[in-house]
Amino acid sequence: MELRKDIHSDGIPLLCESCQARHRGVCGALEPEQLIALAKASHKHVVKEGEELIGDAERIDVYSNVLSGVVKLTKTLSDGRQQIVGLQFAPDFLGRPFRKESSINAEAATDVSLCSFPKATMDRMMQEQPGLEHRLLQQALIELDDARDWMVTLGRKTAAEKVASFLMLIARNIDPSRDPERRAVTFDLPLTRADIADFLGLTIETVSRQLTRLRTDNVIRIENNRHVFVDDIRRLEARAGN
Repeated sequence: MELRKDIHSDGIPLLCESCQARHRGVCGALEPEQLIALAKASHKHVVKEGEELIGDAERIDVYSNVLSGVVKLTKTLSDGRQQIVGLQFAPDFLGRPFRKESSINAEAATDVSLCSFPKATMDRMMQEQPGLEHRLLQQALIELDDARDWMVTLGRKTAAEKVASFLMLIARNIDPSRDPERRAVTFDLPLTRADIADFLGLTIETVSRQLTRLRTDNVIRIENNRHVFVDDIRRLEARAGN
């Protein structure tokens, strides 16, 4: 594993140098020597769109930091039906600490870049570094708050507000390096119309109709059925009912 020795003297591994998870994710709780140890056990790889990352009830042997792309989380019912229960973006942590098995399916909604490392390595570091366990707890609480907010979206917002809220979710999270003060945003929709409808509890026709309305009102522009331009995110936020 190559270390950066020519620019800084802190010994941060090159693998971690510009990683969003290093600065905003769980790895931010690690000391340089711990980052070096984790980097030696880690590998970066790309998972293609549609490939499964974790299966329901599957034994967890590996954790990952999401470096780019979008991960779709689903729950499967006994009769085979699936419900999208969440999305993950960089620098989210993929895996469930303190549990031996996964309780959800995780699938690459887009091509996803991951930094993966053995569960045993991370579990050992949690015992050595209380700050890491605290960071994981913080992330779990953030995910809980986000899930509660999304319950309000699904339970109380109109169809128009739901679609706008979904676009706001993608706009805010798709690029972790984006300046939050910048009003113009562009991104590719990470889900199909059918998946968006599933995620929002709407029909495909309703999703398409609400997207068309946002386009007609010049809140968004869409090219090639997937590439979205938002010239002023404040207008989209207003349509989301926030």
